[in-house]
Amino acid sequence: MLKRIHPGIIALFVQITAVVLIATVIVSQTAIALSLFEWSLLQGLTAGLLSFALRMPVWWIPIHLGFLPLIVVALALHISSTACLALFLGLLLIYGKTYKTQVPLYLSSNRVTQALQALLPESSRFSFVDLGGGCGGLLSHLAEKNRNGVFHGIEAAPLPFLISKLRSLFGAKNCAVTWGDFWQQDFSQYDVVYAYLSPAPMTALWEKASKEMRPGSLLISNTFIIPGVAADKSIQLDDFSNSTLYLWKI
Repeated sequence: MLKRIHPGIIALFVQITAVVLIATVIVSQTAIALSLFEWSLLQGLTAGLLSFALRMPVWWIPIHLGFLPLIVVALALHISSTACLALFLGLLLIYGKTYKTQVPLYLSSNRVTQALQALLPESSRFSFVDLGGGCGGLLSHLAEKNRNGVFHGIEAAPLPFLISKLRSLFGAKNCAVTWGDFWQQDFSQYDVVYAYLSPAPMTALWEKASKEMRPGSLLISNTFIIPGVAADKSIQLDDFSNSTLYLWKI
C-alpha cells in the first residue's frame, strides 16, 4: 500500500511522527535534560529509523537524520530567512515539480549525444522527442547534425525550459521546445522517444509507450531500466556517470 503513496507524504508522516514521539518524551519526564540541538538529533535518529522501518529508499535516511538538526543550526546561526527563500525559489526554478514527478534534472553527457547520433537515420525522415529536455544541449546538437529529423523537447522546470527555448530559437529550425507535461503528449507522432528520468516513473512510461508508440518506433532510456521488461539492446558508455542506453523496439 505504501508504494501507492507519494514519497513526500510518507516523509512528512515520518517527520511529524518523530517530532510527536520526542515531544512526548520531553513533556512526560524531567530526568533527562538535553539541549534543543541534542533533542533535535534524537528526533533525526528516530525519523531515520522510521524511514528504514517503512522501507523508504535508502537516500531518504540521511535526509531524515539531518532535517530538523539543520533547521536548529540555521536558527542558531541567524541565517537570513530572505536568503533561505531565495535558495528555495532558485531550486524551484531549476527543478520545478520534482516533488511531484520524482524526476530530478539530469543532463545527458556528450557520449550519450554521440551514441544517439549513431542510432538515428542518416537520410530518411524521422521525428524525435526528448522527455524532459533539460537545458536543450542534446536536442540542439542532434538537430544541427540531423537536418532530416524533426526534434521536439518537453520540459516543465522553468529555468531549464528557458535555456532550452533560447537554444531552439537561435539554433536549427528543425528543433522545437515546449513547456509542459510529457505525460499529456501523444507518443504516436514520434519515431524515437528518449527519456532520462528516474526509477520511479519507468513502469508508467512503458505502459504509455506500449499503448501509444507506433510499431517499429524506438524507446530509449538513459540509465534507468523498465522493471520486468528486458531491453532489446543496451549500450554501455564510458562517461562521467557510466551511463547505459537501453533500447526497446515497439
